[in-house]
Amino acid sequence: MATVIIPTPLRKFTGNTASLEISAETVEEAVGKLSTDFPDLKKQLLDENGQIRKFLNIFVGEEDIRDLANEKTSLPNNAVLSIIPAIAGGSIDR
Repeated sequence: MATVIIPTPLRKFTGNTASLEISAETVEEAVGKLSTDFPDLKKQLLDENGQIRKFLNIFVGEEDIRDLANEKTSLPNNAVLSIIPAIAGGSIDR
């Protein structure tokens, strides 16, 4: 089982749950189960083609899945999967 860490902005779609245990062999399978278990979360995680949204950063442990096998990245037992939405905005003081 993997532990999925749900970021604060997405917790409103999971009943304010901060982390979930999911049985999945890959990141893709874990995201699919999250989308099925929490339908309102699906549009936050997946684009119209069913692909993980580009603005999401997903880590297995401390490794960005983009540096591994993307959504095909395997989830070992006791893996920690962190979903981190990109944050935009801000300003530069001049």
